[in-house]
Amino acid sequence: MKKSFLFISCDEAKHICDKAQYGEASTWERAKLGLRLFYCRISKNYSTKNTKLSEVIQKSEVKCLKSQERNQLQKQLDDALAKQQQK
Repeated sequence: MKKSFLFISCDEAKHICDKAQYGEASTWERAKLGLRLFYCRISKNYSTKNTKLSEVIQKSEVKCLKSQERNQLQKQLDDALAKQQQK
């Protein structure tokens, strides 16, 4: 099958969509993606869900443990496991 320079597959559209989310897609790739999104419902749904997911992740206020807190929890876990093994 001859590959078209303008029309892309769903898999390629998904890949370009992911690249576009992080600003890594070229202008030509974004143009081909726009054309694909115009006529493909599956790619359009993927793009919409991908955008929503990125927005939710950016809005989330996830707070991670500091290394000192993580080490303290690890020590407590190790102590509890050692006590269980001694019994």
